[in-house]
Amino acid sequence: MQKKAIILLSGGLDSITVLAKAKQQGYQCYALSYDYGQRHNAELDASKKIAQNYQVEMHKVINLGLGDIGGSALTDDHIAVPDTPQQGIPVTYVPARNTVFLSIALGWAEVIGAYDIFIGVNAVDYSGYPDCRPAFIEAFQRLANLATKAGVEGTEIKIHAPLIQLSKTEIIKQGIALGVDYKATVSCYSADKQGRACGVCDACRLRKIGFKEAQVEDPTRYQ
Repeated sequence: MQKKAIILLSGGLDSITVLAKAKQQGYQCYALSYDYGQRHNAELDASKKIAQNYQVEMHKVINLGLGDIGGSALTDDHIAVPDTPQQGIPVTYVPARNTVFLSIALGWAEVIGAYDIFIGVNAVDYSGYPDCRPAFIEAFQRLANLATKAGVEGTEIKIHAPLIQLSKTEIIKQGIALGVDYKATVSCYSADKQGRACGVCDACRLRKIGFKEAQVEDPTRYQ
């Protein structure tokens, strides 16, 4: 019997790679995206096209009000998205985002009988977010098995973070080998309504470097 997996699908470079990897491993994929009050919907639009292209079993878009608490340049229009690298944890960090995302994924996993959740967090080429570290994933997996009926009854729920120790360059190389079309993705923090990238934010900077070092033509559409 084919195993089911929940894939957190943002519409960005990392999440499409994770979806491709899960598909390659033979999982029946259920995609989960979030409209959490982010600055633009371009990434969400990309996630819908990606889910369709990969013929996932189901794609849910969950509405969350993280913009109501603010505290991030991605959810509060009064905080500018920086166009230069920052020291420490940058203002684009969204408080508790991955904790909330994984918690809802955990709930859906229980409902459909999935025991594998895939997330595209990365601890090498990332912006210093605390919820992208291996220690966070390990802690959440412990929580998942303490907090659920499945875990209590002895069925382990596994949080997969297959990109966590890879550089952007390595991620892109793996994706290309899997036939991923990165033109379909949006990574930019300040993308316009057409999904065109600003080219200067942290996400754009890391993406540009990744394609350059992978010696792959950058398919990103820029403003």
